[in-house]
Amino acid sequence: MSDPNSPGSDKPDELAGTEQPFVQHLVELRDRMIKAVIAIGIAAAVLALFPGPGALYDLMAAPLVASLPKGATLIATNVISPFVVPIKIMFMAAFMIALPVVLYQVWAFVAPGLYSHEKKLVMPLVVSSTLLFFAGVAFCYYFVFGQVFRFIQSFAPKSITAAPDIEEYLNFVLGMFLAFGLAFEVPIAVILLVRMGVLSVAQLRQYRGYFWVAAAIGTALVTPPDAGSMIMLLMVVGGLYEVGIVAAQIFIKRTKAPSEDSESESAKSS
Repeated sequence: MSDPNSPGSDKPDELAGTEQPFVQHLVELRDRMIKAVIAIGIAAAVLALFPGPGALYDLMAAPLVASLPKGATLIATNVISPFVVPIKIMFMAAFMIALPVVLYQVWAFVAPGLYSHEKKLVMPLVVSSTLLFFAGVAFCYYFVFGQVFRFIQSFAPKSITAAPDIEEYLNFVLGMFLAFGLAFEVPIAVILLVRMGVLSVAQLRQYRGYFWVAAAIGTALVTPPDAGSMIMLLMVVGGLYEVGIVAAQIFIKRTKAPSEDSESESAKSS
């Protein structure tokens, strides 16, 4: 039995010529990841110098501290929590600050393999989804936290002194940030559903009532037992759903492949 790799063999090697490009892709991926990590590291170093990990945690805890009884503070039940928790906050903030650089590295790695009409779709979605996520986090911090904490403290008996644990508060904040950040991604989800052909714009309008019911149930499960925050999130999510319908129409027109345009023109002519 002849060896396909032997000089006299006529059978082509299926893997011939593929090793070098694959290695090049791995090297490029490694370089892109290193650049992203360096950007996060630089942002973390700057935040470590100013304002510092402790000040960052104080900023994150400000909505809760403002609603606590006079003289009450957060506590640390773990020995290393006063050191570890602010460091976690610092790296989380550093990642968010460096996110544009991280997304650019992802885009630079993926873009060469995309068609021109796909590039028109991907880059705006990456930028808009990032901005919407930040908007959700900001909405949660500036508008929701104050009402939620005041509502919770209004039910606390006078015989109880509130002293939340800093690590538990961190977990609560991260969960709320994630919930509101993802909730603000509704327009992106609507655009992708239409672009992939799962739903049409007409169907989205038709199912508007079902979406509002599902959104009401989802917000009731995600938000704390506070009617104000639940209604605010529901109104925002519902408004973003309507924005997503309008945006989907615009994206579909501007991100069609050339073959789709030619097919539509031939269908009209016939």
